[in-house]
Amino acid sequence: MSVLALVPAAGDGVRLGVGMPKALVPLGGIPLVVRAVRGLLDSGSVDHVLVAVREADVARVRSLFAGRPGQRPVGDAARIEVLTGGADRASSVAAALCYGARQHPEAHTVLVHDAAHALTPPELVRILVTSVAEGADAVVPVLPVADTVKEVDADGRVLGTADRSALRTVQTPQAFRMALLRRAYREAGFDPECPGTPSLSADDAGLVERLGEPVHTVPGDPLAFKITTAWDLRVAELLVAT
Repeated sequence: MSVLALVPAAGDGVRLGVGMPKALVPLGGIPLVVRAVRGLLDSGSVDHVLVAVREADVARVRSLFAGRPGQRPVGDAARIEVLTGGADRASSVAAALCYGARQHPEAHTVLVHDAAHALTPPELVRILVTSVAEGADAVVPVLPVADTVKEVDADGRVLGTADRSALRTVQTPQAFRMALLRRAYREAGFDPECPGTPSLSADDAGLVERLGEPVHTVPGDPLAFKITTAWDLRVAELLVAT
C-alpha cells in the first residue's frame, strides 16, 4: 500500500492580485507549489505527488521540479508528476484522482493538498497519513474559530450569533482512503474513468460527508494557513524570512 498526494494548482489567483497563477507566485524566491510539494515529500510519508495545473503551465511547472542550479532539490523528481487540471479545483482533483487510480493502483491513502497552504509542516502530513493507516477513512486538520461569527441577511442586518465552540476552520492536506474519495467524486457526478466538469462548492471532505461517511479531525497548525490575499502573502513572506 502506498500514499498518493494530489495538488490542485490550476487556480488563477485573482484574489491575490499578482497577475499570474497563484501556484507559481514566489514566496521567499520559491513558488508556492514547490513549497507545498516539498512539504509533502519532506514528511517521509508520501510516495508519489500528482500536481494538476493549467495546460499552458504544464511545461513550466515540470521544469520547476526538474532541479535548478543553486536550488535545494524538491525531492526525487521521479515521484512528482505534473498533469493538466480542470476548469476549477474540483475538476483538477478529479482529473488527478482518475490518473492516480490508473497509474498507482497500489495507493491505499490519498491526500488532497492545495498549493495555497504552502507552509504546512511535514509533521502534520505525517499525522494525517498515520490517522488513515490506523483506521480513519477520512481525516482533516482543523483549528478552533477565534473570532465571533454572526449570520447576516442581504441587507447586512445581524440575524444571530453562531456558537463558535463547535466551529472549526479546515486546512489541507485532507486525507482519505482512496476508494472512499473516488466514490465521493463519482457520486458528485464525476465519472471515475473520464472526469466530467460539474461545478462543486464543497471541499473534498464535504463530498465524503454527503455520502453519510464520518470525517475525523486532527489538530491543525497555524503555519498551514491558506495564502489567498496580498495580506496573507505578506505574512507568509515575513514568516519565511525569520
